[in-house]
Amino acid sequence: MKIRSITYFCNPKYPLEEKILQKAGMFLADAKSAYEAAGYEVQTVRLATIPFPKLFSDENIGKLMELTNQVAGIAERHGVSYVSLGPALPESPRSYEAIPDAIFVSKNVFFGGVMADKSRGLNLAAIRACAEVIVRCAQIEANGFANLQFAALANVDAGAPFFPAAYHDKDKPAFALATESADLAVSAFENAKTIEEGRSNLTGEIEKHGKKLAKVSKSLVSSSPKFLGIDFSLAPFPDDAHSLGNAVEKMGIPKIGLHGSLAAAAILTEAVDRADFPHTGFSGFMQPVLEDSVLAKRAAEGTLTIKDALLYSAVCGTGLDTIPLAGDTTAEQLVPLLLDLSALALRLDKPLTARLMPIPGKKAGDETNFDFPFFANSKVMALDSAELKSPFDQREVLQIQER
Repeated sequence: MKIRSITYFCNPKYPLEEKILQKAGMFLADAKSAYEAAGYEVQTVRLATIPFPKLFSDENIGKLMELTNQVAGIAERHGVSYVSLGPALPESPRSYEAIPDAIFVSKNVFFGGVMADKSRGLNLAAIRACAEVIVRCAQIEANGFANLQFAALANVDAGAPFFPAAYHDKDKPAFALATESADLAVSAFENAKTIEEGRSNLTGEIEKHGKKLAKVSKSLVSSSPKFLGIDFSLAPFPDDAHSLGNAVEKMGIPKIGLHGSLAAAAILTEAVDRADFPHTGFSGFMQPVLEDSVLAKRAAEGTLTIKDALLYSAVCGTGLDTIPLAGDTTAEQLVPLLLDLSALALRLDKPLTARLMPIPGKKAGDETNFDFPFFANSKVMALDSAELKSPFDQREVLQIQER
């Protein structure tokens, strides 16, 4: 198990106040040292701000490229690996339009786009805007890689430390941890004779590490920043020892994607819920297809489909992540998928995201060939979707009550 990120949340003001980012860098350096002294590898330290449309007025949204370039430079000077400038907001339609140009400026700055939440409802115009961002970002690099920096958000609260979903909603700073811990799930079921034994093993390991991490975290807090908690999502790394797909198959499912997989996803997510530690963010089953060796393999075989991943989103933590799509996928085809995800998030009152990756020049069934150590090779997944017709093709805001 590793710490995927220590994420510092703040309001950097506008114009940017470098002393705020400098303070963040100093805290993150001290925190990294403290967790390493406790025996944990820390992969990255990150910073997440309030949503960028709240930093400056709507008429100044055109300055987002300048802000992105500036914050990337300052963050690098102060030892911060990545920055999230938060999500575009439905009340600022132009904020969505500005994201692709900002992503073009820096590979280290991430963004989201709000599609739905309990206060705003399900916004069909915002869903379409997110779909258009994905299509435009796909063209920034020849392999479609820029979409790694954007996620469409449904019912995601502030304080989740995983990127690109991370954002802040306060003036006072805070911090949270994100783990890379799929290996705990693999180990928990490696020799388990029953599902209950495996689940108990997993909950016990999560609780042990969670309490240890929380103790270190609380020792870092004097007056500020506030410790928000740990997102103990079972994030993978692209080898079998750190694959959540492998954990599902260790539970007795012949291949993830076959029936029984949803039950396994529910049990793994609930094992996180049972553990006693300060929870924040998603804290559950994470299914990023390209970041997980077994998920990537089953997707390439056709055993795991996009509909399967959407189904598992009903019981898991995060939603649809690093899904490879055909390069000619249109915004009209993406909208229905994002609509389904948003409806699930509101009806079940859970946070879900979509990080979708159309790959230029590729069609369904073609091999992916990313030269990136955090991706496993797979094949482009088929998207069974078509443009919505009236009245679902309007720009309504719909209220969907949780069940």
